[in-house]
Amino acid sequence: MPQSFDTAKHDRFLRLVAEHQAALHNFIRSMLPNREEASEVLQDVMVVLWQKFDSAEDFKKWAFGVARLETLKFLQSRARDRHVFDDELANRLADDMVSMEQRHFSQREALGGCLQKLGDAQRELTLEAYTKGVRMNELAARHGKTPMAIYKLLHRVRQTLLDCVRRQIAREETA
Repeated sequence: MPQSFDTAKHDRFLRLVAEHQAALHNFIRSMLPNREEASEVLQDVMVVLWQKFDSAEDFKKWAFGVARLETLKFLQSRARDRHVFDDELANRLADDMVSMEQRHFSQREALGGCLQKLGDAQRELTLEAYTKGVRMNELAARHGKTPMAIYKLLHRVRQTLLDCVRRQIAREETA
């Protein structure tokens, strides 16, 4: 008797894959010198993830482990090619990428918290200034300021955010 399709499981899987696919691709790309090969391995990883998926418990860690193994398997299949990284280098690159990903996640989380600590006007101006397609002279005109005044204000806000993020990261590292 064929197994019935579990729509809820499928939906959970798709949401988790959508959330982590770019990071997985970057991770695989850190271990492979060729973008096309990284995309090929990512497809293999997605197949394995779907075949073995049973819950959402620590999906990211599990998915990165599968990506590492699939990438190493790919490298071994290409071992005769002199342009392929050896396993030791590939593992070092993967470890570095995991570390960088964790550091970037911590920084993004800290930045989000620090943005919330800004006053409403500063936060809105900052978010508006970094919206794609926004021109500084138009932003200045909307706020009744000169472009130079906006640049100076944004510089002070960026410095405040940088200091806040650094303090937050330092607190997390000592905790």
